[in-house]
Amino acid sequence: MRPLEELTRPNIWALKPYSSARDEYSGNEAKVFLDANENPYNNPLNRYPDPLQKGLKARLAQIKGVAKENIFLGNGSDEAIDLAYRCFTRPGTDNVVAIEPTYGMYKVCADINNIEYRPVLLDQDFQIKSYKLLKACDKHTKLIWLCSPNNPTGNNLNRNEIVKTIECFDGLVIVDEAYSDFSQERPLRLEIDKYPNLIVLNTFSKAWGCAAIRLGMAFADKKIIDIFNKVKYPYNVNALTQKNALEALAEPYEVDKWIKIILLERSRMIDAFKLLPSCEKVYPTDANFFLAKMHDAQTIYDYLKSNGIIVRNRTHVSLCDDCLRITIGSKTENNELLAALRQY
Repeated sequence: MRPLEELTRPNIWALKPYSSARDEYSGNEAKVFLDANENPYNNPLNRYPDPLQKGLKARLAQIKGVAKENIFLGNGSDEAIDLAYRCFTRPGTDNVVAIEPTYGMYKVCADINNIEYRPVLLDQDFQIKSYKLLKACDKHTKLIWLCSPNNPTGNNLNRNEIVKTIECFDGLVIVDEAYSDFSQERPLRLEIDKYPNLIVLNTFSKAWGCAAIRLGMAFADKKIIDIFNKVKYPYNVNALTQKNALEALAEPYEVDKWIKIILLERSRMIDAFKLLPSCEKVYPTDANFFLAKMHDAQTIYDYLKSNGIIVRNRTHVSLCDDCLRITIGSKTENNELLAALRQY
């Protein structure tokens, strides 16, 4: 790995971050707060939230098995994705490498930040080869983007190939584990102590059923987390989000129950799809969705939409011709989808 100072934008490395009133004061002994120009009325919403989400990170450290100093929290995972570009890539000079197909925000953020985006096509089994990713890199490649389980394909990427990439690349490797709670594979966030160039993303939007509160996580070496915290907006995670996240974390076994139900429904739905005349193939999945190759996906998508059923049409995505991405819903929702397709 190149020195972190070399990987970081020079202006970011030299940046003196904004210091908020709550950054300068920390502790619970104070009772009169006259430091932040807040309105004294409408408690508790009149007060700025903890800018570093210390209480939430302490609880997350217990649940996720990662030290709190190795955790960054943001407004969805998309904030961490964008920060990676803003902290470690220079517009018009650097580039990033990513698998294709994958989550679209990696490319959107590259375009926003004027960074060259180099996609490397997966094979027909939606798998990676480390040497192909590394071959696409040059001296200006700062980041490699991986998503496992991948979106929209649903499968885990080969762990040995991920590790080879991390070990052989001298920049930062970012592995998005948004769907890892639905997988049997050991999360890579538990390996960050071994790999100082690894950043692992996770989210409250999927298994935790909290998409509305917009809370994303990044797990990495403390030096990387410190850079993220230096660049983020002072109060990037609001008080309501922190409160709702702590309430969700108080009931982790409820989430485990949801996951078991979703996985059972996933198996049932895949078996049912394989029997549909309109379905050609269902691809293996380790997520809370599956990718199905259909006969004329666009027509089927339009038919379902006309019946008030929304799935994701991925037919124009690389390697996903005539494919629909099906999220596992409740049993009632799943049955409505199957009933409509059986009548198609």
